[in-house]
Amino acid sequence: MAADSRSKRDGRHLEVLGYYNPLPGQDCAKRMGLNFDRVKYWLSVGAQPSDPVQKILFRAGLLPPPPMVALTRKGGPRDTRPIDPMSGRYLTPKDPETDLQPEGREGQEGEAAN
Repeated sequence: MAADSRSKRDGRHLEVLGYYNPLPGQDCAKRMGLNFDRVKYWLSVGAQPSDPVQKILFRAGLLPPPPMVALTRKGGPRDTRPIDPMSGRYLTPKDPETDLQPEGREGQEGEAAN
């Protein structure tokens, strides 16, 4: 269905482009029907399909696959140092380059240099 984005969801539509029946039931009704020529026309004049319609048009072969959302892990980067299973402590010490000096010492060194 082609509709103006400013109209209500169940409001007036511009043109019926097809149908989709998610539960065809036992009457063996068709699950989906599209007027491919009219769908191509509306896409060519700048119509924006909604996300569900974009998936249907992808299955029909009219659109490229919808963009995938990249999943990220929660939290920060993991520490890859091995841990002793008995004590729960790290087996190797941290790199001295990654250790940060406390702020108080940096300030004292800067004052002594002046």
